[in-house]
Amino acid sequence: MKEKILILDFGSQYTQLIARRVRELNIFSEITPFDKIPDIISNYKGIILSGSPASVDDPNCPIIDSKLFNFNIPILAICYSAQLISKNNNGSITRSKIREFGRANLSYIKKSSLLFKGFKINSQVWMSHGDTINKISDKYEILASTKNVKIAAFKSKNSSVYGIQFHPEVYHTKDGKKIFNNFLIDICEFKQLWTPKSFIHEKIKEIKSLVKNDKVILGLSGGVDSTVSAVLLNKAISKNLYCIFIDNGLLRKNEFKDVTENFKKLGLNVIGLDSKNKFYSKLKGISDPEKKRKIIGNLFIKIFENEARKIKNVKWLAQGTIYPDVIESISVNGGPSSTIKSHHNVGGLPKKMNLKILEPIKLLFKDEVRNIGKSLNIPSEFLNRHPFPGPGLAIRIIGEINKKNINLLQKVDSIFIKMLKKQGLYEKIWQAGSILLPIKTVGVMGDERTYENVVAIRAVTSVDGMTADWYKFPNEFLSKLSNEIINNVRGVNRVVYDISSKPPSTIEWE
Repeated sequence: MKEKILILDFGSQYTQLIARRVRELNIFSEITPFDKIPDIISNYKGIILSGSPASVDDPNCPIIDSKLFNFNIPILAICYSAQLISKNNNGSITRSKIREFGRANLSYIKKSSLLFKGFKINSQVWMSHGDTINKISDKYEILASTKNVKIAAFKSKNSSVYGIQFHPEVYHTKDGKKIFNNFLIDICEFKQLWTPKSFIHEKIKEIKSLVKNDKVILGLSGGVDSTVSAVLLNKAISKNLYCIFIDNGLLRKNEFKDVTENFKKLGLNVIGLDSKNKFYSKLKGISDPEKKRKIIGNLFIKIFENEARKIKNVKWLAQGTIYPDVIESISVNGGPSSTIKSHHNVGGLPKKMNLKILEPIKLLFKDEVRNIGKSLNIPSEFLNRHPFPGPGLAIRIIGEINKKNINLLQKVDSIFIKMLKKQGLYEKIWQAGSILLPIKTVGVMGDERTYENVVAIRAVTSVDGMTADWYKFPNEFLSKLSNEIINNVRGVNRVVYDISSKPPSTIEWE
């Protein structure tokens, strides 16, 4: 790509969310760790520096390479990196007397600032910091303030170097998109040339060059990610793609049969493997969520390797890994981002593999994946499916896995999803699922005491999975859902609804 922006990762969990905001403007972005700056900086029209969980006063905190400021390229520094720029230029950073975490409102905006074009006083921003910029040098000017943070944004008087204390990448900053638009379009002068069609064209070309005449096996899950990956690969290598769908016994009710039939409609070569008992055996007695993920991931790969031996010249294992998977596991390019949890197709991979990994949509967010799918003419019935975790119900059963619990949760989940579809709510919700809790409570059914399981219902709205809000169901819906579950699923006598948002919670419980 001729037009691209460089994003330097200082360890923020939101680094790839910054990349997503850039992509929304049809601008290609590349992420690299803060200490691995590309040799040819002039290839980039702009640079964004991420936040970080570190403090600028930490002895081993990430630092900014001074050479970035020698190329006259516009720079936008967010939170930690803004503090670092200020400190490196005779500014003063102190621990905040009032720790700002959450919503704040701009009480001052410099009207002539290009960065804040279109902003109004009281515009809501999202703060997340324990340190604050107390003083900036005479080389900089203040662009914005909040009630508790005088220096919420600043700019170099002699260059296009900007620093902001808040996070424009999260949706809680209501005008965050304006920040990126103003910086990228007005300041960096991007022409917005990166589109789904351009991605498909370049990715097919890349796959052909990389794979050549080798054969590739792909793990299908029935979800959007693996579907788009399969169709994209099929466009590139056609008959050399072998799609394998593993029944790990942790899928939704009737999922194995439905997925196998659906993919025949897309003209894909699908091999179905019944591996339920293998997974049940390995998971017996395991309650720790990270161990579950690792076991499932390792066994998943072993089964694929065994199947690959039956096909000559298979050298690649394709996966539907996307950005949010990577963000919550490890930094996409080896950066310092903190790990929240491992994913079956990221952190769960064994160190020694006989197959090379191919991840054609690794740099895409969920909504981008769907847009690519539309451009590939994939039917909406495939693209509108809710995300479903790779480890499946294993991470929605809190505690040990067994057939009884799996069967119970499948029934609960089936009732929930069917009711969402019947009420026209399914496509309004980003992700929905049921969680079996490791507790039992007293209930009364038919004038008799019961002591049975509790299930939690989870439904969220989101755009990319990085942030999410719980869905506000009508009380009537929740009441009916609870009755349907308790009356039709033996072993459940209590239903609760999860009303936590992400952050601070995650979408899945484990």
